[in-house]
Amino acid sequence: MKVTVLSGGVGGARFLRGVLAVVDPANVSIIGNVGDDIEVLGLHVSPDLDSVLYALGGVADEERGWGRADETWNALTVAGELGGDAWFRLGDRDIGLHLVRTQLLREGAPLSEATGRLADAFGLRCELMPATDDPLRTFIETPAGTFPFQTWFVARSHRDEVDAVHYAGAPEARPAPGVIDAIESADVIAIAPSNPYVSIAPILAVEEIRAAVERRRVPCVAVSPIIGGRAVKGPADRMLKGLAGGTTPAEVAGCYPGLIDALVIDEADAPTELPNGVRTVVTRTLMSDDDARRRLAHAVLDAAGAVA
Repeated sequence: MKVTVLSGGVGGARFLRGVLAVVDPANVSIIGNVGDDIEVLGLHVSPDLDSVLYALGGVADEERGWGRADETWNALTVAGELGGDAWFRLGDRDIGLHLVRTQLLREGAPLSEATGRLADAFGLRCELMPATDDPLRTFIETPAGTFPFQTWFVARSHRDEVDAVHYAGAPEARPAPGVIDAIESADVIAIAPSNPYVSIAPILAVEEIRAAVERRRVPCVAVSPIIGGRAVKGPADRMLKGLAGGTTPAEVAGCYPGLIDALVIDEADAPTELPNGVRTVVTRTLMSDDDARRRLAHAVLDAAGAVA
């Protein structure tokens, strides 16, 4: 079975660990969000791709929930003392990865090639691809102004209410090599439990990617990032309330019109009739340990089989 997953960062990475535990990694393709990529101190940082690399490479900081385990912060501390930007937290081990990626990009390698080489170095057996090699960035429109995603999310601690989200560069962006083939050759397409607006929507903002999912001939199953009406972490619930009017499964499914056949939701969210004939699958979605991650992956694959 070939499985292709559209994924954001931390939540997506946890889900992917479950998928790789129940599906041969050689048959798993991951299309990662690049809308929140940023240049920090001259380094190209791809936070969502890096979260996947760290989680699947076995070096993620599980306690902090982001970045690498056993991290130190000496380089960033010195940079701040010298007047450099220190608001975006880059650890010493993390900087090592960004140095290599930035060097590859400056030598002319596209982001997809750099990502593939890093994935090989981390020992990943699955295929990890950015959605696009082209510049595509998420901007958040708020009452206080419009901000690049990381400025809103990190520097401003995502405290501003969101009026709208847009994806600069999306109209010109083309899918990275292998992305469309991964969608068209999949037996199952899954959308990870990532924020629909800032993790998954930037991927689908690439017109050819959205079109490929729309014309799918195989099941597409999404996992809700909401449990009991709230996000486990991050601003997904606030964004759904403000932009969609609520945090029920119906609002989550409404983020993917014409794109999904089933939505996997948590037991804490009362099942409701979903739009466009989308099937509801109820299970426990909190990925608290390896068993929970595997159970959620099985629920997605079972849901795909039920709607095939």
